[in-house]
Amino acid sequence: MSQVKLIAEPWDLGAGGYQVGNFPFGWMEWNGKYRDAVRRFWRGDEGSASEFATRLSGSSDLYEQSGRRPYASVNFVTSHDGFTMRDLVSYSEKHNVANGENNGDGEKNNLSWNCGAEGPTDDPAVLSLRKRQHRNLLATLLLSQGVPMILAGDEWGRTQQGNNNPYCQDNEVSWLDWNLDAEQSALLEFVCTLVRLKLDEPVLHRPKFFQGRPIRGTDIRDIWWLESNGQEMTDESWGSSFVRCLGVYLPGDAMADVDERGERLAGNSLLLLLNAHTETVDFMLPTCNDDRWTLLFDTAAVETAERIKSLPRGQSIRSRIALWCCFVSRKRRKSDPRCRTSQQGPVPKAVLADGGFVKKAGIDQMSPPQLSYCLCPVAAYNAGTGRVATLQ
Repeated sequence: MSQVKLIAEPWDLGAGGYQVGNFPFGWMEWNGKYRDAVRRFWRGDEGSASEFATRLSGSSDLYEQSGRRPYASVNFVTSHDGFTMRDLVSYSEKHNVANGENNGDGEKNNLSWNCGAEGPTDDPAVLSLRKRQHRNLLATLLLSQGVPMILAGDEWGRTQQGNNNPYCQDNEVSWLDWNLDAEQSALLEFVCTLVRLKLDEPVLHRPKFFQGRPIRGTDIRDIWWLESNGQEMTDESWGSSFVRCLGVYLPGDAMADVDERGERLAGNSLLLLLNAHTETVDFMLPTCNDDRWTLLFDTAAVETAERIKSLPRGQSIRSRIALWCCFVSRKRRKSDPRCRTSQQGPVPKAVLADGGFVKKAGIDQMSPPQLSYCLCPVAAYNAGTGRVATLQ
């Protein structure tokens, strides 16, 4: 029994029934606040960036005071109750008439958005945006600190046809069909790529919460929050209601933790750029000595991911890219491991623009002992242009 994992679903009826964050040491919890914050951010809600950042970094406000670690947070966007992830980006309202209760059952406040059309559609722009939003949610879930929980079928795009309470539907609405088509198989491959990153990269499953301040008596910090201009986020920025894009730099050699053999944990450095704005946004890429920015995988355009794999510092390029990476020689980073904006000339900018599909780029050729890389889930949310990423 000593190895049993205790996981709470911290909801109950009545006043004070919601107890997320209040379970004692040794318990993990379904983090409903994570679910709501992620849905709000990618829906484009105003004032959602600050809490989104807290949830992305492990929800220390809920679990640190009781002595628990980031893995106490069981992160999820969807579960057995409510919409599937595909339906979350396809329906703004629940459609539960088939349950026989005049659509009166099921949760009304789903924090969902249909991307411009309710339910099934043949509009290519709406379908493209839905696929991208689905990938944005999956990437956020698997790159957040904590334990990711994926609803069965979300990894390949299962739908319940807008039903968010299918408890009585013992039929195709709630069944899982594992005969995947090409599109579903591609989404599954994308999820497998994310899972591999989650497992391989120490900065994505830290044993302790971020400190956000210099550690070990140096100017090295374990996390940097960046504005689109490459500068560090300010209190004014966090308090702004219109902030819908973030940069997060996670130095792989700035962890003050040791493994089971007493050796200091170190790994690759990651850069996440996230945009939930309706318009294109230029991200000024931070520079690290003479290293190159290299595409890792793309949530928008597979043809771009295959064609553009490396970008020298100071070079500009335009193509439809949503998710890319910086391969960095770890030896050259020892002098200054921090992320900073170049003061010696132009550096590449990531610009949010139209996109297509997802593919990993060069991940099988990576050599973790020699290389570190930065990746950025970048996305858009709205019906208008629905734009997602480019380099410029």
